[in-house]
Amino acid sequence: MKKIAIYFLIFIFICFILPALLTKRDMATSTEIESIEQSQTENSTTEQNLNTYDYKQYGTIKLLHHETGEVEEVKLDEYLCNVVSAEMPADFELEALKAQAIVARTYTIYKIQNKKHDNADICDDSTCCQAWISKEDRLNRWDENLRESNWAKIEQCVSETSGKIITYNNQPINAFFHSNSGGTTELPVNVWGGGSNMPYLQVVETSGEDAYTQYASEVVLTQDELLTKLKEKYSDIQIDFNNDEDVKILEYTDSNRVKTVKFGNHEISGTEARTILGLRSTNFEIIKENGNIKFSVKGYGHGVGMSQTGADSLAKQGKNCEDIIHHFYAGVEISNL
Repeated sequence: MKKIAIYFLIFIFICFILPALLTKRDMATSTEIESIEQSQTENSTTEQNLNTYDYKQYGTIKLLHHETGEVEEVKLDEYLCNVVSAEMPADFELEALKAQAIVARTYTIYKIQNKKHDNADICDDSTCCQAWISKEDRLNRWDENLRESNWAKIEQCVSETSGKIITYNNQPINAFFHSNSGGTTELPVNVWGGGSNMPYLQVVETSGEDAYTQYASEVVLTQDELLTKLKEKYSDIQIDFNNDEDVKILEYTDSNRVKTVKFGNHEISGTEARTILGLRSTNFEIIKENGNIKFSVKGYGHGVGMSQTGADSLAKQGKNCEDIIHHFYAGVEISNL
């Protein structure tokens, strides 16, 4: 009788309990595998998305590295990840970064269609085309604990806007942008003397830019330092610092930037004064104090087109990337390339 009971228990274990245990183990293993596969999929999704949009003739661009003279062929959206990470802080709002990605893509296509370099489509010199940084260098400049998430965010903003460019009359615009407008953007004619063919670049106001460190700066010069800087361009310059009329702003643009400023026997443009004196923008005041000349500056950059801090401020107010673009560029459309 005892043996029969033992055999019966063994039978129950083999037929019911053991299969249940194995099934549970298989289910756990399956769940673990699915979790791993899902993680791997999430990590690779953005990279795949960067390569799925059919750009046709714009799929690969020729990038000139100005320091080495090397021309590198690179896929457009991969290039844009390097550009966006160089041009805009990764801690900005995602919608601001997406706006930057669309602007950078538009600017790239415009440069390709209006070639400046004989052997390349665009270069990595921000003073000529637009900034670019290698992924390795970009990661090294971020805190170690932010590197992976920051780069994933950059790739996301590029992949989610794949193929999107800004057009005016069905043509890609010259999508100028800058760091901080000081609250109001500028017309291109007041910076470069042209722009009548770019009616989408108008004066617009943006709230919230004063919350950023790029908004305010100052340059303080002694009288001798000011004369030395000006003499590098105007060797015959003479200034009577006891005469208030000898250092004076004469004219402003519609966006309250300095159009013309007088230094002694010379009247120069605000943009030239900015370059000579190393000011962040042409939106400045001149203040004389303790024998020095202080230039109190608002904003950072030429002021034309999209303000990056303005874009981030608008994103914080709930605007999406398309809202941001329509705010800074008048009468444009966001089109598929």
